[in-house]
Amino acid sequence: MGAMTDPTDTHVARQLDRLRAIASDDWTPALAERLAALALASDFAIDTLVRLPALLDSFARDDAFGTPPELGPDARTDWQSRLRRYRTAESARLVWRDVSGLDDVDATLAGSTQLADRCLRLGLSALEGEFAQRYGQVRAADGSVQRLVVFGLGKLGGGELNFSSDVDLVYAYPQEGDSDGARSLAAEDYFARLGQQLAKLLDEATAEGFSHRVDLRLRPFGNAGRVALPFAAMESYFQREGRDWERYAWQKARPVAGDADAGLRFLDALRPFVYRRYLDYGALDGLREMKAAIAAEVARKELADDIKRGPGGIREIEFLVQALQLIRGGREPTLRERRLLPALAALVEAGHVAPAAGEALAEAYRFLRRLENRLQMLRDAQTHALPESQVDRARIARGLGYDDWDALRAALDVQRTRVSTEFEALLAPRGRSAAPSDLATYWRALPDAGEAQALSDAGFGDIETLDGSLRDFARAPGVRTLSDATRARLDRVLPALLTSAARSSQPDAALRRLLPLLHTLLRRASYLALLDEQPAALARLVDVVAGSALLAERIAAHPLLLDELLDRRSAGALPDRASLIEACDETLHDDDAEAALMALNEVRQALSFRIALATLDARQTAYESARQLAWLADGVIDAVLVLAQREVERPHGRVPGARFAVLGYGSLGGEELGFGSDLDLVFLYDAAPDAQSDGARPLDATRWFARLAQKIVALLGTVTGAGRLYDVDVRLRPDGAKGLLVSSLASFSDYQRERAWTWEHQALVRARGVAGEPSLLKDFERVRAETLGRARDPDTLRTDVVQMRQRMRAELDRGDAARFDLKQGEGGLVDLEFLLQWCVLARSATQPQWLGPRDTPGLLRLACADDVLDRAACDALGAAHVTLLEAGLRCTLDRRPRITAETDAIAQARAAIRAATHAAGLAFD
Repeated sequence: MGAMTDPTDTHVARQLDRLRAIASDDWTPALAERLAALALASDFAIDTLVRLPALLDSFARDDAFGTPPELGPDARTDWQSRLRRYRTAESARLVWRDVSGLDDVDATLAGSTQLADRCLRLGLSALEGEFAQRYGQVRAADGSVQRLVVFGLGKLGGGELNFSSDVDLVYAYPQEGDSDGARSLAAEDYFARLGQQLAKLLDEATAEGFSHRVDLRLRPFGNAGRVALPFAAMESYFQREGRDWERYAWQKARPVAGDADAGLRFLDALRPFVYRRYLDYGALDGLREMKAAIAAEVARKELADDIKRGPGGIREIEFLVQALQLIRGGREPTLRERRLLPALAALVEAGHVAPAAGEALAEAYRFLRRLENRLQMLRDAQTHALPESQVDRARIARGLGYDDWDALRAALDVQRTRVSTEFEALLAPRGRSAAPSDLATYWRALPDAGEAQALSDAGFGDIETLDGSLRDFARAPGVRTLSDATRARLDRVLPALLTSAARSSQPDAALRRLLPLLHTLLRRASYLALLDEQPAALARLVDVVAGSALLAERIAAHPLLLDELLDRRSAGALPDRASLIEACDETLHDDDAEAALMALNEVRQALSFRIALATLDARQTAYESARQLAWLADGVIDAVLVLAQREVERPHGRVPGARFAVLGYGSLGGEELGFGSDLDLVFLYDAAPDAQSDGARPLDATRWFARLAQKIVALLGTVTGAGRLYDVDVRLRPDGAKGLLVSSLASFSDYQRERAWTWEHQALVRARGVAGEPSLLKDFERVRAETLGRARDPDTLRTDVVQMRQRMRAELDRGDAARFDLKQGEGGLVDLEFLLQWCVLARSATQPQWLGPRDTPGLLRLACADDVLDRAACDALGAAHVTLLEAGLRCTLDRRPRITAETDAIAQARAAIRAATHAAGLAFD
């Protein structure tokens, strides 16, 4: 008996015989070997070559693409055939390139997408021409031509279409209107017919098969909805009816045919529906529901061997990546990526997926997509199921380089297990397996029952007050009207918050500060979801509110700041000056002043919150934090100047050749800004005496720049949904409250030279340009240097400085026998500032290096270098500055006045400052 023939080899040999009969004379052993691999992988490709033998020469040359067909009006009856022949030929070419090793799986998916795009565009273009002849073009009320927009969703939108996939399409158009032809149609009917004709052109089965299966069920309201909708109706639908699964679907949306520019504008408008402005852990609930529905379908239809929908399949990778994108994409634009593998890489780069997990998921995705393509290439079937036929199994395994089916199946199981592990980790309920605690039992019994002893046992002190507050919270309408799902979240989150607060440094304070936040979160289910899904964020929140009343208030007023607790950047290095200014400048991309101001407020809130966290955690010194807060203010002022200029220029135009600058005085100028500090600003301009603006409503330069300065002050103080930027103090301008809000360079110079008091020159020591025309800022530096560098009588200077300091202390020192005013008290920060200002005014005439530094550490370094102070005194004053600045920032963070009991460190700081001022002959006390 002879050896049994391998049925796979028999099949390949039979297919090669079919090809040999139609092949040219160029049949070679090398070509035969490549065709044998093709025959092993795809009956569809062999059938196509037999039907279209001219393709064989093109394949043998490894041509990348064939020529798209012409769909002219004279060939209307042949459009379907031409599209189908083209799609069939190009699909067979994709098989050839895959099997021959010319394309990897990424290129095959991209090639399938490009083929669908071409067919859609060819078909729509041909139909648009036909409709224009028959009905004219649709025109909106303003006369503009309206075109259909074809959105591709799913893998088509993501540029990763599998070999034999249907295409998920949604039709829309920008505006309502009517066509302008002899047979006029309303836009709704026009575009519905056009869309239906496009679907028929591609989808209808003929003797030559189909071009692409079209699925229109993802449109608003599904099969019950209109075939095509105007953008306004689409936006209204998503605002009112949009569901979680639609956010996932539209995440990948892309205009694939028609008016692409209009489509991109619509997607930009739709972005807030897809990507929320906050960390959206509520997206996991939608994903859990979708996963549960798919799991039920898999079980019902026995789809365990479905490599798309089954456990560890393609869809789990897609859902995992898309869920992480939805959670964070609103805050991190780099994550808004339609394609899966680039999106996964972005998540790894951003630190949201571990590199090893990202590499494993990418490998699994490519493995599964390649296997999926080979399953479909076999007979051009839209299947994701592993084959049951032994011959098919052997062909798939050998075609992918495995010895047999068992080897392929083992490799598949490894990949699916990896995917399932990562996916289940994402969806696993966080920390819900613990047994109910006494605090959980207490909370769930409120408001009418529950033993307050549970609070005492946990470590809280003021039991009566806290118990009453919790009962009031439980009775609040916002709690009583919660949905079942949100109430379940609250019942998990609140006991966890109580437990964490009880373990904090200030249990009572932490709980008191958490309750206002909880009232806010009842209206923001997504933030409850964040605390429920991320125990690390919950613990971090309690630490923050226990340590800072100011940050607790800010979080309660602006829950968006909760996102910072999970932002990996908040635990890393703080941005430098350039990065802080750039972050503020990025908010100016929006031409809408109100939206830009809101965005700027959000950026300032987030960045100052991040600086506060670093201060609270002692990850940086108080001086570093104060300097960063000043840099952030610089960026805000720079951005507000742009917004203000836009608003003033709109009605009044510009003042040709004029210049404007903003000066920062006080703690802003000295780069020692505190949390919640106001800004001491002075405004300068320079223009020709007769200069006027060139707008429709011209103004002379003085009034124009006064308007600009007023607008800056107003914008800085405008209350938005994200708070307001800063309070502004402009009393340090020439002539104080009696003077003009904005000074010309000439009048500023004259004032400093002729009329300014010594204390105003002291204030000028810390002044610096923060925004505006560089050349004017340079001129300000010249005026400042001339003013500070003049020769002064030492005795008169000393008397002026001492008298001003004594007057200030008498009026402003809020300390008493028990508490010390860190800023204005004797031996406080202002004493140190006056000492250094006296040094600058006394020495700049002969030592111009004193004109450079504005900040206290810089001036102390100069005093040491110039031997004005010995090394020991300089070190002691540097330490004193750090001590007092640190104590002041801590007071601000805890919402306390900068008045504190004297500690040993503060007493030492005061002694150092007192000794230095006395040594200089400045008897402030």
